[in-house]
Amino acid sequence: GPGVVFGIEAAAEVFAQVGAGALKPLAPEGRWRDEVPADVAVAEGPARALLAAERTALNLLCHLSGVATLTARYVDAVRGTGVEILDTRKTTPGMRLLEKAAVRAGGGTNHRIGLFDALLVKDNHVAAAGGVAAATRLALERAGGRHVQVEVDSLAELDEAVGAGARDVLLDNFDVPTTQKAVERARELVGEGDRVLLESSGRITLGTVRAYAEAGVDRVAVGALTHSSAQLDVGLDVVVDGAGRS
Repeated sequence: GPGVVFGIEAAAEVFAQVGAGALKPLAPEGRWRDEVPADVAVAEGPARALLAAERTALNLLCHLSGVATLTARYVDAVRGTGVEILDTRKTTPGMRLLEKAAVRAGGGTNHRIGLFDALLVKDNHVAAAGGVAAATRLALERAGGRHVQVEVDSLAELDEAVGAGARDVLLDNFDVPTTQKAVERARELVGEGDRVLLESSGRITLGTVRAYAEAGVDRVAVGALTHSSAQLDVGLDVVVDGAGRS
C-alpha cells in the first residue's frame, strides 16, 4: 500500500545478529510512494538465519514505516502553512530514538528527546508550584540554558504564562476557535519585536490538523505519530537458489 518505508537499518541489524548476510536496501527510505515496491530490501544467507530474524526484523520495519507514513500524512495535511508537525515523548519503551528517527523520515520534527534537553511545564508542575505563573518563573530561573515551554489549558493561563516570561506556549486541548483567540491574544501580550511561539496539542486528527495550522499556530504536536500509527504491511519471502542457498 501507499506509504513511507523506514527502518531498513534496524532490520539489517537483526539479520546481522543472527548470522544472515547483509540486508541491502532496494528502495529509498523517507520518500512517499503511492505503492510500496514489491522489493524493499534483500538479504542472502542460510534459511535458518533468515527465518530466525524474520519476525523481529519485520516488526521493526513495519512499525517504523508506519510511524513515518502517518507523519508524512500529517505533514502533507498542513503543507503550505509553514506549520511544523512535532512528535512527543509518548513512545514505545526502548524504541524512542528509532521512532523519532522515523518521524524525521516522514518529514516531521522531533520535540525533546527526554527531560534533559528541554523543560515543559505541565499541569502537574503547575499544581505543585501553586499556579501557572509561579511554575513558569521557577522553570525559567532553573532552566540552566535549556529551552522552556509552558503548557496552558485556557486563555487565562496563557495570560499568566506570558506575563511570567514564557515565550513558548503549548495550547493543550484548545478547540480551533479558542486557538484563533489565543493567537490574537499572544500578539497583544507582547510588544513589537517580541513574539510567543505557539504549539497546539491534544486530540488533533488528520481531519482537524489543517484547521489548527490555519488558526495561526507555529507547530502542532501529535502523540499519535508514535503511539497509534498503523503498521505498513511489509512481508518477507524466502527464495531458494539452485545451490540450496536462501
